[in-house]
This record gives sequence, structure tokens and C-alpha cells, in this order.
Amino acid sequence: MGISSPGIGSGIDVNTIVSKLMQVESAPLADFDKKSASYLAQVSAFGNLSGALGSFQGALSPLTSLSSFQSLSALPSDSSVLSASATTKALPGSYRINVSQVAQAQTLASGGYASTTAAIGLGGSTTINFALGTVSGGTFGLAGTTLGAGVKTGGLTPGALTINGTAIATDGSTRSARLLADAINAKSGTTGVSAKAAATVTSATLFGAAGASSFGTVDTSGGGTYALTVGGVTIASQAAGVAAGAAGSIDAAALDTALTGDTAVTRALADANITVSGTAAAGTLQFTNADGSNINISEAVSGAVTGGIGNSGTANTGSTTTAISSITLESADASPITVGGTNPAAAGLTAGVGGAYLGAGFTPDPDRTAGSIVIDTSNNTLQGIAAAINKGNFGVTASLVSDGATGANATPNHLVLTSTATGASSTMRITLSGTNGNPADPGLVNLLGYDPGGVQNMSQKASALDTLANVNGIAVSSSSSSISGAIAGVSLNVSKTGSTSLTVARDTASLTSSVNSFVKAYNDLNSQIAQLSGYDAATKTGGPLLGDATVRNLQASVRRQLSQQITGLKGNLTSLSQIGISFQKDGTLTLDTGKLNKAITSNFDDIAGLFAAVGKTSDSKINFVSSTSATQAGDYAIDITTLATKGSLTSAAAVPASTVIDSDTTWIVKLNDTATAASTATITLPAGTYTPSQLATQLQSSINGVSGFANAGWSVSATVGTDGKLKLESNRYGAQSNISLVDDTGSSVSSVFGGATSVDGVDVAGTIGGYAASGDGQTLTGAAGAPVAGLKLTVDGDTIGSRGDIGFSQGYAYQLNNLASNFLGSNGYITSRTNGLNQTVKDIGKQKDALSARLVDVEARYRAQYTQLDTLVASLNSTQSYLTQQLAAIAKNG
Repeated sequence: MGISSPGIGSGIDVNTIVSKLMQVESAPLADFDKKSASYLAQVSAFGNLSGALGSFQGALSPLTSLSSFQSLSALPSDSSVLSASATTKALPGSYRINVSQVAQAQTLASGGYASTTAAIGLGGSTTINFALGTVSGGTFGLAGTTLGAGVKTGGLTPGALTINGTAIATDGSTRSARLLADAINAKSGTTGVSAKAAATVTSATLFGAAGASSFGTVDTSGGGTYALTVGGVTIASQAAGVAAGAAGSIDAAALDTALTGDTAVTRALADANITVSGTAAAGTLQFTNADGSNINISEAVSGAVTGGIGNSGTANTGSTTTAISSITLESADASPITVGGTNPAAAGLTAGVGGAYLGAGFTPDPDRTAGSIVIDTSNNTLQGIAAAINKGNFGVTASLVSDGATGANATPNHLVLTSTATGASSTMRITLSGTNGNPADPGLVNLLGYDPGGVQNMSQKASALDTLANVNGIAVSSSSSSISGAIAGVSLNVSKTGSTSLTVARDTASLTSSVNSFVKAYNDLNSQIAQLSGYDAATKTGGPLLGDATVRNLQASVRRQLSQQITGLKGNLTSLSQIGISFQKDGTLTLDTGKLNKAITSNFDDIAGLFAAVGKTSDSKINFVSSTSATQAGDYAIDITTLATKGSLTSAAAVPASTVIDSDTTWIVKLNDTATAASTATITLPAGTYTPSQLATQLQSSINGVSGFANAGWSVSATVGTDGKLKLESNRYGAQSNISLVDDTGSSVSSVFGGATSVDGVDVAGTIGGYAASGDGQTLTGAAGAPVAGLKLTVDGDTIGSRGDIGFSQGYAYQLNNLASNFLGSNGYITSRTNGLNQTVKDIGKQKDALSARLVDVEARYRAQYTQLDTLVASLNSTQSYLTQQLAAIAKNG
């Protein structure tokens, strides 16, 4: 193909001509671009509007809740002692709070072991049962032995005893258990330990043994005298010259006469705090001093005397016997006590760290979880036991702690158990039982056996404590560091012991901030609308959305809602103007703070209704929960036809006074069964003999100890009714509430419940405003398509039929929030408008592409046409040149 250069032969500028023609032909492309740019500018503008409306909705969202307007502040004077929060149910006031104890969890530790992986015990299969409950009676501390004999005469030397690192002030005058207890108690504020002296009791064999008297008749006929004193009180005396058996001689019978009834001797002994038991004639005479003071029994003899204590017919040269007692240490918070000093043994104590419950009992708490694990050859190591406990997830966690001891015989490893919950009722009791009639493995018993009312093989490192406080003179307690209910509507979160005042007041600052947030949110939106759809007379330019119907609709809808009074609102306030909010000439809102403050003072509780969705019921047992954008404001009567109930299982007959649960007893529990694995679990009941209340407690704790149930928020209560029947009841209301028990191993379910059948729960049923409503447990929700659609109530109480009414209103923030939702979202007006604009831009693009494609053909046609013209003209020019040459030649030759 040859090279083509249009215009060379003809002189016609074909390229320029075609280019000029194509400029004319392609002129519409620029119009398409202008239209597309205009629509894209509107898309961008709607994006800005959407963002502004989203910000507006975000600012409104928290204002749709009552708590944003009815909050109260709770400010302590000492925030290091506690923090506090108040709900709308709180009452303004001032409170004085003293915290004397902060809740903590119990911690137990085992003795030391050389290895964490070595087998413990013989490997016999042993079930370890954990129960949580409270300790009753008794004390936690150390029981000492009788003070050393040298204390009677020499006292307790300074520095001989320290408690929890504090030296007890003792000296040569500290010669009795009472005086030692006084010295210890003088330091209790520092040590946290108090002491009690045991009663001092004289020897049981001093005046005889086995019923045989060893008090010989006193004989002073040889010229001597005799006097018997007890604790400084003379109980018998005999002058010189009195023969044995003669009138006035002292024998066992005479002593008993002097010590019986209201005598001068008994009155003197009582004044000395000494009581008498037994008789001298029977050889059982003893003297007791309840306060722990020493009792000195002395025979004062002068001259020749026979008879007396342990003496019959032989010379008596006098005697002195001193009875001394012991002390018991008590820890104020049931924590271990450290005993030290240069001679603690003289105080009847052993150096070291220790402590146990003394004379206490244990009561399982039915509201605390219980559980069990099985230890055998597969897991009978510290590591295996700890893993099994943690996997059980029944309120106790296990860890392994090393005390760092080294050496060939070191045993540094300890199993440490901690209750997952705080509170006095989270104290552990750990019992062990064997399987198939075999006893529990003794190695595991030595490791884990712990009963506050019995053997305590583990040592308590921290006791389970409640938080104890005094609020305006009223003692209160809580199982956690939080206290609620002591002050109506106020929750206290305790950090440490101490005193503080608490001021509960209306949080007017938060309310004012919420109102200002509402005004600002509207003004920000209004400003953005003005920028996007307004007209600037100075520049004679309009915003990208000038005259747009969607924007006009939005602006008009917002202003219309703000200008209307709220319907269905029960209270003194129904419009924004009543709290100082009004429109200005430029369309913005302004707030008159003086008017707002006046409204806060006189109508604090009503302000929330201007902004939030409010439902006020006339029946206190029915509560408004929530609503939807479909719920219409108004007053609606409430009628209940069926009350919600819980699923239950009740024994067919009264439970006997004692029920024996065999070893290896496991039952399958189905709770709130919805055919899911989470609804079914296997529980273990510890072997033993149970009273009805004990059996109820054990069942409730065992079922509630199932982690799957706890994670779902499910639990049961177990009670014994006045008819003696045992009842298990789910905490859940409604048709999905149920409970059943099935035999697995050991004692059968029927041995406790007989032929009982379970009863499923029932959903609440009724109408709202005469319109249908659906029930789910205690929740009643208005059906779709009715004015009450989405109106959700919780129904409590025990009355069916008419239950009053509910006044439902939608505040401005709530209404505008719903309005914003109608414009935003995948089906909103703005989204639809934006989608339409984008589609228009696409259509313009298609038209532009079509025109561009057509222009290619037009250009090709032009080029073809002008190329042909160029060729024709070039040919004519060539012919002209040829003819010219020929004519010129002819003329020359002619």
C-alpha cells in the first residue's frame, strides 16, 4: 500500500478541513461532560448531606434514652474509698458511709510437694466434691496449750512473743493467760489478732480421784493451825488444839458444806470470779476462773498439823498449787497468723504461720455453684488435679505456686485454690469419696480434704469476706465490692476501708449538656443543608442541591416535627419552647438558658419526655421496655389473658426426713431444652445422707454449677414447700422454660422425685390497646401493622384481665432519629436519590460512548469524501498542467 498524503496534489488541506468538521460534530460531547459533572456534583453533595445527617443522627441517638435527661450524680467526698453511680430511681440526698471491710475471695493452699508431675496417692479413683457456702459459729485462729510452768512465777520475758511481726509487751508480771490475752489485745489494732484466755480450772485429781477422797481430816491437837485458801479466799481454817473428828475439825464433808449454797465462802469466791464444781467427799472438787486468771490453792500451816490435801494422818508442812490456763488467738479477718518471738512456747504457742477454723460449722449456699471431679491414675498429679478443677468451672480456680525452696528434700510446690467469687458465702468445703464402695485415696485426702467444720488439711491464706459498711447508721453488707440497694437507685463500688460522705443530686449539668447537644446537632445539619441547597446573592451562585425536592422534603420534615407538640406525653411539658428552645429568623435554633434552668427546677423529670421515647404505665408491675419507628404515640389499654410461668419439676410426694444418695450418683439434667447440646448436662451428687433442705441445696448448687447453663444465663432454684415436696424451678419464663432429670448412675431420680412429671413454662399473652400482641416469656410485644407495633412491655405480678394502660410518647430526638433513618440506609430517600443520579451519569456515559463511536464513522466518511475530492482535484490539476504544456508547445512550433 502506497503512502498517502492528502492535499499534496490538490493543495486542499484535508486534515484541517476534517478536524474543523469533527469539532462541530463532537460539540455534543462537551455537553455530555457538563451534564455528567453536574450530576456527579449532586452525588457528592448528597454524600455530604448523608454525612451531615448521619452526624445528626449520631448526636440524637443518645438523646433518645431517658437516662440522658434524668441522670443523677453521686459524688463521694473521698473517691479513694468508693465510687458511686445513680439511676433515675435515686433520690437526691446526703449520706455518710463507713466501710469497715472489703469483700474478698477465699484462698486455700496445700502443703508442699517436690514435683508437680509426680503421682499423688495410690491412684484409686476418687471423686472430689466442691461446695461453696458460709462458715457459722466458732473462730479462725490458733488454739494454744497451757502456758509454761515458769510463767506462773517469772512471767513472760519481754520479746518472748510476737504476732504478725509485732512484739507483745510482756514482762515478769505477765503470769496468767488473762494478763497475756490483755497484752495481745492491746496490740490488736496493729496485728489484726485478738486473744481470749481459756477458763482456768484446777486439777481434777487435786482433791481425789476415782471417787476416793484424798483430803485427810485435819488434826491440830499438836498445837498447830491450818488454813486453806483458794484464789485468796479462805475457805476453811482450824485453830490449834482441835483433834481429828472433834467438833470444828476440817474434813471433806466440812469443805463441801462451806462450798454449798449461799455461804460467806461462796459469796467471797464469786467476788473473786471463782466457781465451784464437784465435791471434796467424792474427790471431784474443782475451782474455775472464767476470765483465765491463775487460781492459787494454798495450805497455810503452823506448828504440828496432820491431814489436808493429799494427806491423811501424816504431818502437813503446807502446800501451794497454782492452776494456769491457755489462750486462743483469733484473726479479725480469718487470715493466717504468724507467731514468733524468743520464747513463744512459754505462751503455749508454736512459732510459724498457721490458723484454722475452731468450733465452726459449714452451711452450703444454694445460690453458689457446686461440682465434682474424678481423680485417678490418669491425672493424680498436682498438674492433673489443677487442670481437672479448672476444667470443671464450678466456682473454684486452681494454680500451682512454688515457694522457691531448694535442696535435696525441698518441697516447694503448692496447689492453690481460689473461689472465683468474693463474699462470705464463697467459702469452700472439699470432701472426697471413693468409687464402688472403696474409700477415698488417702493421699488425695491429705492434699485436698478441707471442711471448716472438721478436718482442714489445706491451709487458709485468705478468707471469704463480705463487704461491710454502715450507711447513715444502718449496717449493710454485700458479697462483692459493689453495694446496691442500700441507697435506692445508687450503686457503690468500694475500693478500701474508710469513711466518706456521698452526695446524690440531680445531674443538671448532664441534662443541660444533652439539650445543648440537641440544639447543636440541629444547627449543624441546618448549616450543611444551607450550604448545599442555598443561593448566594452576592456571588449569584447556588448550591449543588439548590431546589432539590429531597432536600426540601428533609428540611421541611425536620422543621415540621420540631414545631409540633408531642402527643401522648404525660407531664407538664409538651413543646420545646417551654424549655427555651426556639427558631431564629435564619432557621437555626437558639436556647434560652434561663428558661431551661427554670424548667429544670420545676419540671426536671418531664424534660426527658420532650426528647426520648417514654412509656408510662399505670400498673407498677408492667414496665415499658422499648419501641420501634412503627410504634405510634398514644394511650393504650393493657389486658392480660395469661401470665408467664416458669418450667418446674416437683416431687410426687413429700421428701423423707433423710435421703441416702449412693456413691457414684450422676443424673442427666435437661434445662430449658431446645434440642441443643447446651441444654443438657450431667451432674454428680456426693454420696451421703441428706435432710430435705440439704438435698435441695445440693441439687441447686450442682445444677447451677454447670458452666453451659451459667453461660446461657440459666439457673434453677430448689425449695421444699410446706407440703414437704421438693421443687426445682427454672429461672426462665415462657414456653422454652422446662427442666427434667434422667437416671445415669447410682441413686435413681425416682428415689427422690417419685413419678413426678415436669411442667413446662407458659408465655405471657394479652393485648395492647385492643390490638394483638405476641408473648415471649414475660415480654409482650405489639404485633406488626397496628399502632402498637413494636411496643415492648414486661409483665409481672399475679393479676389477669385489665391491667391499666400505657401512655407512649415519642420525643423530638426520638422522632428525628427515626426521620433520619428514613433518609439514610439502603432504602432511604437519599440513597434512592443518589442511586438515581448515579444511574443518570451512567446513562450519559453510554450516550457519550455511542456518540463517540458514531463520530469515528463520521470522521472516516469525511476523510473518504475529501480524499476523493483531493484525488479528483489533483487529477484535474495534472490534466491542466499537461494541456498547458501541450498548448504552449503548439504555440511555439507554430
